Amino acid sequence: MTDPIRLSKRLIELTGCSRREAELYIEGGWVSVDGVVIDEPQFKVGDQKVELAAGAQAVAPEPVTLLLNQPADQTSDSALPGITAETLAEEHRYGRRPLKGHFARLACAAPLQAGANGLQIFTQDWRIVRKLTDDIAKLEQEYVVEVGGEIAEHGLNRLNHGVKWKGRELPPVKASWQNETRLRMAMKNPAPGLIAQLCASVGLTVVSMRRIRVGGVSMGKLPLGQWRYLSAKEKF
Repeated sequence: MTDPIRLSKRLIELTGCSRREAELYIEGGWVSVDGVVIDEPQFKVGDQKVELAAGAQAVAPEPVTLLLNQPADQTSDSALPGITAETLAEEHRYGRRPLKGHFARLACAAPLQAGANGLQIFTQDWRIVRKLTDDIAKLEQEYVVEVGGEIAEHGLNRLNHGVKWKGRELPPVKASWQNETRLRMAMKNPAPGLIAQLCASVGLTVVSMRRIRVGGVSMGKLPLGQWRYLSAKEKF
């Protein structure tokens, strides 16, 4: 029985790599202990079998972007601790293995309207942060809004062409009925409270609202409180 040592040190002994290379191999998910991938260099090992995967590359992992179906009673700050390997949506668990590093240094981009649930975006990628900061006014966001009340005559047409509410001009939006109580509303960079104001201007009250799309990226079929990775093919 040998005294436990750091996994990175054991990997150095086995392969002759440098300390930094060992850390990169481990953080990149290339190292297993008794057949289980471990991505923490400080993990302690004794007599277990440590293996470096074929084709392993000592490079920093690519930054990731995570799409969460955030509950309405959470903020981005309170939702973040709940993003773990266990809350990755079942149907999105194939093709990419969650690593501990994927949950570090995540920034919230394009925050949800207050009180809304649905698509929340967390990213490590500075390019996406810049895109969703610099171009947010150009990107269409789509919400499904559960409403109460009876819509005013020609209310849908008014929403699509712009309405006045309490003396203010509200911007036109793309509005259509999804069913008898749900509106789909698409607009660019909605100001806080705008959706409620739009609904009120035509006699409706907001019961709940869910964001389902930002730019060219849709949330997809994500259970509430679960998340998936943004794929390389998806662009905001």
